[in-house]
Amino acid sequence: MTRPIQIAVLGAGSWGATVASLASANARTVLWARRAETADEINREHRNSGYLGDLPLNPALRATTSLEEAVSTCDVLVLGVPSHAMRATLSAASALVRPWVPVVSLAKGLEQQTRMRMTEVIGEELPGHPAGVLAGPNLAREVLQGMAAAAVIAMPDLHVARSLQPLFGSRMFRVYSNVDVVGCELGGPLKNVIAISAGMAVGLGVGMNTLATVVTRGLAELTRFGVAHGGRAETFAGLTGLGDLMTTCMSPLSRNRQVGEQLARGKTTAEIVAAMNMVAEGIKTSSVVVAMAAERGLEMPISREVDAVIRGERGAERAFRGLLHVAPGSESDAAA
Repeated sequence: MTRPIQIAVLGAGSWGATVASLASANARTVLWARRAETADEINREHRNSGYLGDLPLNPALRATTSLEEAVSTCDVLVLGVPSHAMRATLSAASALVRPWVPVVSLAKGLEQQTRMRMTEVIGEELPGHPAGVLAGPNLAREVLQGMAAAAVIAMPDLHVARSLQPLFGSRMFRVYSNVDVVGCELGGPLKNVIAISAGMAVGLGVGMNTLATVVTRGLAELTRFGVAHGGRAETFAGLTGLGDLMTTCMSPLSRNRQVGEQLARGKTTAEIVAAMNMVAEGIKTSSVVVAMAAERGLEMPISREVDAVIRGERGAERAFRGLLHVAPGSESDAAA
């Protein structure tokens, strides 16, 4: 007989803890937390109040502050840490994880210094391990409350992706498979930037027509950028593209939309970051996206304006006025 599959989830933030709770219903799952009080609360009370309030986690989920305990015997390694902590976390785990264990990223960001996607960082720090991403239109609180949702597990090998599907899925959380890792992975960082713009629209009270325009033209930017960097166009019309974009732009629970709303009210990026206890990936991603787009000659006016507001070069209202000066062309290939 073979032993049951063991899953390690590194990172006890809202989404890491939620994915760990989902996985614990299907396999033995250990959640690694940096703070002892977080691990103790999860083990004793089955809650993670710092990120998820009073929402209950699966009682079968076990937490630890020992990276070795979480990683050394796992069959699947899940990275739920923010993009800026990904490389350091992988480096610390590299000597502990067994060979060929699949590694799944939950992060929706790009590494600032190298402009790498998270699976590329995994490839450098854990060479030889199949690397993929679990992503989709998923607000942690709604998933944990049992509301119906869906995600995509993308791996280079379809057989590996399909073998991972049942580990994270449930009756109310459907997990689809995909082999377009690049496309599925780029949707997340880009939609976070567009969501900040959507938040600015909400904060400025410019109306639903403008908000709908931001979302749809943001999808055009997202698709243009993703295809130019190796993703498949059809991927961006799916859960990790349009689906994720809609959720993050429309929901008041979205961290990145909240950032945009605060920017529209005149707060600086530094003030917003100081008041947050969770990471809004779009803040750091915007400059990386703009730089990568410029290298390939891609027109990304919404992303460019968001980056300028984040860096304090202009206010949100001026940024929206600037977008009106972009001449519209054909909808299929227009800059905005």
